Amino acid sequence: MTKSTPLMPSAELQKNPLISFGRDIASYSEIKPSDIAPAIEYLLEQAQHAVDHAVDPATPASWNDLVEALEDATESLGRSWGVISHLNSVADTPELRTAYGDMIPKVTAFFSALSQNLALYEKFKRLSQSSEFAKLNFAQKKVIENSLRDFRLGGAELADAQKPRFAAIQDEQALLGKSFSDHVLDATDGFVHIVHDISELAGLPEDAIAAAADLAMQKNLQGWAFTLHFPSYYPVMQYAKNRKLRRLMYEAYVTRSSESAPQYSNGKLDWDNTQNMLDQLRLRDEEARMLGFSNYADLSLAPKMANTVDEVDLFLTNFASKAKPFAQKDWQELCEFAQSDLGLIHQSTEGLEPWDIPFASEQLKQTRYSFSENELKQYFPLAKVLEGLFEVIQSLFNVNIEASDLPTWHVDVKSFAVKDLNGKIRAYFYLDPYARPGKRGGAWMDDARGRRELPNGEIQIPVAYLVCNFAAPVTVDGVLRQPTITHDDVITLFHESGHGLHHLLTQVSALGVSGINGVEWDAVELPSQFMENFCWEWEVLEKMTAHAETGKPLPRALFEKMLAAKNFQNGLATLRQIVMSLTDWRLHSSFDASRAKNHAVLDVSRSIAEEYNIIPQPQISRWINSFSHIFAGGYAAGYYSYKWAEVLSADAYSAFEEAAKLTGSVLDPKTGMRYRKEILEVGGSRAAAESFKAFRGREPSIDALLRHGGLA
Repeated sequence: MTKSTPLMPSAELQKNPLISFGRDIASYSEIKPSDIAPAIEYLLEQAQHAVDHAVDPATPASWNDLVEALEDATESLGRSWGVISHLNSVADTPELRTAYGDMIPKVTAFFSALSQNLALYEKFKRLSQSSEFAKLNFAQKKVIENSLRDFRLGGAELADAQKPRFAAIQDEQALLGKSFSDHVLDATDGFVHIVHDISELAGLPEDAIAAAADLAMQKNLQGWAFTLHFPSYYPVMQYAKNRKLRRLMYEAYVTRSSESAPQYSNGKLDWDNTQNMLDQLRLRDEEARMLGFSNYADLSLAPKMANTVDEVDLFLTNFASKAKPFAQKDWQELCEFAQSDLGLIHQSTEGLEPWDIPFASEQLKQTRYSFSENELKQYFPLAKVLEGLFEVIQSLFNVNIEASDLPTWHVDVKSFAVKDLNGKIRAYFYLDPYARPGKRGGAWMDDARGRRELPNGEIQIPVAYLVCNFAAPVTVDGVLRQPTITHDDVITLFHESGHGLHHLLTQVSALGVSGINGVEWDAVELPSQFMENFCWEWEVLEKMTAHAETGKPLPRALFEKMLAAKNFQNGLATLRQIVMSLTDWRLHSSFDASRAKNHAVLDVSRSIAEEYNIIPQPQISRWINSFSHIFAGGYAAGYYSYKWAEVLSADAYSAFEEAAKLTGSVLDPKTGMRYRKEILEVGGSRAAAESFKAFRGREPSIDALLRHGGLA
């Protein structure tokens, strides 16, 4: 075995927190924007040194000399860059944003050059054709096979004259994606609406009013402050009787990052993503055609379960046809209720206004099922929900979860250790639960460190980030109230924990396919959506609820109402997801970005909504301008995967329902350990279809999803 001699950092660099943490956990609070450039410059140089050694003719084309050596160098770069990217998402500041943005072209250029390195590609091909390849384990073989595919998709086989342009495309896309995300965050942070008269807040829950008062106080303003962060925005839409307030908030929300956005408090109007979307779509189409694909959707399928563009399109349109009759019934009932009981529809209007829909839906749910989401929320203190989540995980997968004390980036962030039954630590994870300025909206899981076998034979244990945007606890009359979350938030927490388990419980030791690495993008949502099902089980909710004031668990009668309402308006919700999926898919498969102008992307979203949705799309809506999943979040030509994987996850969960008929509990350890072994532990080391069949013993069926969603 030959080894490249690593470049030694200077004494000053050795103190840099982006380098000094090595294989341990980064000291997030110690990282300054000024640390970023010197650390990344050094790590790029070190990684390039390893690449140069790998392609040296004297370096053998072996697993240890080629794959392991490269993995070692690029992981160091990737982990430090991942820390910076993470901080940019959860603790954004102007200084951090600038320092991060300055290094994006250099990091992108390195990885572009890596994927285009023909000499390196040839070395990997030699390894795949060598006698050693047959002796490698299945995970190592999968790493090499994936690498060969990624070299081809990364432009390694392009002519030398084409490679600079291909690299420039990657650089431009990275910068545009960051810009898109920055615009959405700035537009969300930049809007504040002050209410001076409390009578205008009639209908809002007490905790939402308290949060608005608390926010106004933080901003040194008088009255009640509302923003476009979801925990502030959505209670207004759902509960406020003030239609004028609902309309104001709605119009600000759906025009974020567009030319129609209202004048923001800081006077900036440069957050319009209209041109950004067109530019990204043009670059993606150019990339696909350079690689010999007919469009970007076709290119995106190379590492996915689905086989053809038409297969995905047909999957979505067939799903729409199944959901549409249920959606039509949902919409008719809602409009009739809004007219007869709420007086929101008059002869002079064509139908229910978009800012009235969440309010009318909540009122209809309360009337039909005799409970409100706010009433239900009081039974879900976050601490109690976490206890219940951990109990599910511990019961099914033979692990224990205990509080830990890892370095964090914010006082609200918690860390936990995952231990086996002998007390040995197998993984760590972070939970960053609350929304705040400078933090990207939504919820996600990301890996801070992957599982791998180190050159010395030790196992590097995985670490994950679980990030949510729940409403933060508020102080009322000088008393800090314990935070409660909605049942939808509970589902979100279980969803992200499912991603986390996929990363944390892997037993694969080859980094490229351990945990979530190497998993087909349209199957990566299987473990997350699978976990959501437990949020509807009485044996789970009974133990994870405690009223915020009385401490009493959720009453069985309220649970039954909640269960009866589970599929309330699911037809409409399903069509909404399909419209978003089809918009993404058609933009990347049949949209001619090269000739498109101005609002062509918006026009595509409108035409699809008109064809497949039931609810009329208002002219003011620019929701596509903040569709970060596909323009900044890695789901380009992949948003369909939520529905695709939902078929897999519902079918996988049906195995636990079958077990419950025999054992009396969906928390069946035998089935849980089989799921852990065949789905979670193997990560991306084998095809997702094979893992599913290993668990269920057959091909997936859509029947369970239709049944669970009330669409059968």
